[in-house]
Amino acid sequence: MKSLLKMDMLSCDEIGAIINEAEQMKIKTEPIYFGKQIFVANMFFENSTRTRNSFEIAEKKLGLEVINFDAERSSINKGESLYDTIKTMEALGTDLFIVRHKQDGYYNELIESVKVPFINAGDGCGEHPTQCLLDLLTMKEEFGGFEGLNVLISGDVRHSRVAHSDYNALTRLGAKVYFSGPDKFKDPNYEELHVDMDEAIEKMDVVMMLRVQKERLESGEGGIDEDYLNRYGLTLEREARMKRTAIIMHPAPVNRGVEMDTNLVESDKSRIFKQMTNGVFIRMAVIKRALSD
Repeated sequence: MKSLLKMDMLSCDEIGAIINEAEQMKIKTEPIYFGKQIFVANMFFENSTRTRNSFEIAEKKLGLEVINFDAERSSINKGESLYDTIKTMEALGTDLFIVRHKQDGYYNELIESVKVPFINAGDGCGEHPTQCLLDLLTMKEEFGGFEGLNVLISGDVRHSRVAHSDYNALTRLGAKVYFSGPDKFKDPNYEELHVDMDEAIEKMDVVMMLRVQKERLESGEGGIDEDYLNRYGLTLEREARMKRTAIIMHPAPVNRGVEMDTNLVESDKSRIFKQMTNGVFIRMAVIKRALSD
């Protein structure tokens, strides 16, 4: 059983193996589980477009039997706990769980009792390992590797599970990671890595913008400043100062005109939609790993 809950569960060699598997799947996709009646349950307790549909497409490309769990119409609304819901789905014959939940580390109460693998599709402000892996694949395709890359992650770092996962993996793989954005969205764990975007942007190979996660803001924490784009976002002027070879990334959804100028979302430097494409193949590779002996 090979669950994937956090990036530090993977060694650098295992990260490389998943990326290589995804690259091979981009060349040739085979429904290797077709007819084997292996059931995968997509259990999303938070809204999702890219991650949920990306997993479902990955599962169907692999020939798996897909169960899209409907949290809104489940016994969760009768008071059933996450634990009992998962145990019920296991008893019904689920072979793999894909779970997104608003609670940080939701999986801690499950992994000792549930005997089938989990893939974490995002836990609160914790981690998002498959998003990290698709980000890594996108960077590898662009630069050939990670050693010596300068990566700026900018925006709502405090609440970003993507920032946490990407920092963990990129620094182990040899990249230098920096953070920017409003003081109120700093993560105290990365305080010494916080830089001013205007001073740093010319040196960056990757500029990854983050959405302000209004759904995770606590009372009194405030929201988006009226002039957020000009003060903290990726404007056309800042993009013009980026390296010729630098790229723009974003885990999406993008608030066009807020964290970045709308004209940059599909610009020549943008790899945002390529990230989404790569997500299908990364998730195929992670699912194959989870179901391997």
